[in-house]
Amino acid sequence: MRARTLLLLAAVPLAAAVTLKAGSWRLHADRYRIEVTAQPRTGCPHCHGIGGRWTAGAFPEMEACGCWSTRRELRIRLLPVPAWPDEPPF
Repeated sequence: MRARTLLLLAAVPLAAAVTLKAGSWRLHADRYRIEVTAQPRTGCPHCHGIGGRWTAGAFPEMEACGCWSTRRELRIRLLPVPAWPDEPPF
């Protein structure tokens, strides 16, 4: 069992991000943050799992459905994101 665990750890690079979907939530984790965000519900009678509906008018826009847009999201910052340089060093 220990050899299998070591092989599994060797196969997963440390810099990779992990994204999981469970129900109508999405969990994203990498070295900089852990983030839990809401996703559209597949059984929603208003948007049918698409996440929104088109508004009528001369310039139609996508209006977010309340099945996911009114739910809170959670972000936990782990490491500071490195600053992007204004100009390249060369």
